[in-house]
Amino acid sequence: MEQIFERLMYASRWIMAPIYLGLSLVLIGLGIKFFQEIFHILPIIFEITEVDLVLVTLSLIDITLVGGLIVMVMFSGYENFVSQLDVGEDSEKLSWLGKLDSGSLKNKVAASIVAISSIHLLKIFMDVKNIDNDKIMWYLLIHITFVLSAFAMGYLDKITRTVK
Repeated sequence: MEQIFERLMYASRWIMAPIYLGLSLVLIGLGIKFFQEIFHILPIIFEITEVDLVLVTLSLIDITLVGGLIVMVMFSGYENFVSQLDVGEDSEKLSWLGKLDSGSLKNKVAASIVAISSIHLLKIFMDVKNIDNDKIMWYLLIHITFVLSAFAMGYLDKITRTVK
């Protein structure tokens, strides 16, 4: 009975596979939004101000960072929790594949969130004249929370790795 239960429990990891595949659909959606932004800006590129162009560029960088985060979570999550990816020897393999454990993945996700938050904060500072001071304070507080959380997670990971 115990072996059946353990095998069933171990096989249930495959429930995560469609979830990781679903992330690729989100990635397609981000790609569509990315190019939608570019196609919106191209016809008016000579009329918009430099600040507006920088804001659009920051939005595109934001989308790119989120896309990279999705790829990282999708591949390393699949490898860590479902099954190893069988990529042929003749095909290109991402250098970090198989090297990110769940702790490293959490730290990379936290660092990506801080980077995304930083870009969002920069966009807010570029448009500071149109945003209330109360909102700016909240954006800063949330960003600082992300930074402190990422730092704490990295520090705790470092402590636990040296203890082992």
